[in-house]
Amino acid sequence: MNGPVAGVPMETLKRVALFEELDAAELESLADSMHEANVPAGAIVTAEGGPGNGFFVIDSGEAEVTVGGQPRATLRAGDHFGEIALLLGSERTATVTATTGLRCYALTPWDFRSLVEAHPSIAWKVMQSMAARLP
Repeated sequence: MNGPVAGVPMETLKRVALFEELDAAELESLADSMHEANVPAGAIVTAEGGPGNGFFVIDSGEAEVTVGGQPRATLRAGDHFGEIALLLGSERTATVTATTGLRCYALTPWDFRSLVEAHPSIAWKVMQSMAARLP
């Protein structure tokens, strides 16, 4: 990861369904907690069975999701992955590989924890959004 960035584009965060209930101030707090990650084409972003140490929002580029080596999805700008790891820090359930150069914004579980301890309404809204998407 490249480190903290001032001003994760708000348009990027607004496209993420997980954050649709957050107001402007909450989105700004979230953006301030995120770090930019630039991943070259062909690089593995997360590995199935590996540590769940981050949540990612794709700003540009594409990535392939595989489980057990089998393709499952293609992720593009506005897509996200790692939300379970954000809350639980559990092992990754899929491998995500950059198929093009990928620019993401990442949030670690420890940064998320600090964020929600300071802004409990964010945790509540994100959890409601996650629950609404359960099968």
